[in-house]
Amino acid sequence: MSSLMKAKLSLPLLHRGKVRDIFDIDEKHMLIVTTDRLSAFDVVFDEPIPEKGKILTSIANYWFKKTNHIIQNHLTEINVNEVLSYKESELLKDRAIVVKKLKPIPIEAVVRGYLIGSGWKEYANTGAVCGIRLPKQMRLAEKLDQAIFTPSSKADVGKHDENISFIETKNIVGEELATQIKNTSIRLYDFASKHSIKRGIIIADTKFEFGLDTEGQLTLMDEVLTPDSSRFWPLQDHKPGLSPKSFDKQIIRDYLETLGWNKEPPAPIIPESIMAQTAQKYKAIQSKLCN
Repeated sequence: MSSLMKAKLSLPLLHRGKVRDIFDIDEKHMLIVTTDRLSAFDVVFDEPIPEKGKILTSIANYWFKKTNHIIQNHLTEINVNEVLSYKESELLKDRAIVVKKLKPIPIEAVVRGYLIGSGWKEYANTGAVCGIRLPKQMRLAEKLDQAIFTPSSKADVGKHDENISFIETKNIVGEELATQIKNTSIRLYDFASKHSIKRGIIIADTKFEFGLDTEGQLTLMDEVLTPDSSRFWPLQDHKPGLSPKSFDKQIIRDYLETLGWNKEPPAPIIPESIMAQTAQKYKAIQSKLCN
């Protein structure tokens, strides 16, 4: 099974992110290629997750189409075959999409429905998450009364995102846009949560990314509700107080936490068995959610 770590095309390269390579097409469009690169704790690793890029592209496209009644997104009707040679399009089959060029908003729009991850750590220390006070004596992985918007700064490759308050978000993008992002993000999360619960899956938390189109309209972009941007738990296994099994790269995060690694480059080597298990989890969530 072949993996793609880095895309090399005849089109000009605009940006190489943690997982996606972006190429220029024209003034209005660009090509996004989702590779099999692994990013954990904002560090890019040398080993690929087999077929990851294809799975992520399929899941993201499913959700983009499923949520376009809530907000427009970056998808276009342009086929990859129209902008690439036959050889290139075959090489990138099922992992490349032509999208609209947008002005990115420098905010990770995180929504949490359950108390886990960095949100749990912050709550344990302060009783709040991103400035939002939560009830006392909440347990790990406990469901919140309602989903909360807990944004973070958007860091460059190799740097760490940092949780910020809604006040800080308004200072960065303005009150009107910050409020629109918050409300839209919670609507997206609530819609997706109801969809996934029916399929036996909890979306514990997720992050969205937005941009502005040429008319200044808010537009959903990058990826949406994938195992890279979300925590998915089996509903039947969820028990507050315990860290649930996960259909995402949590198995990799858990392994890395045992190494005493400082979460800075260079990245440690991850055993092939753990990468293979992660790939299986990605395939499982694709099967459960997108059919």
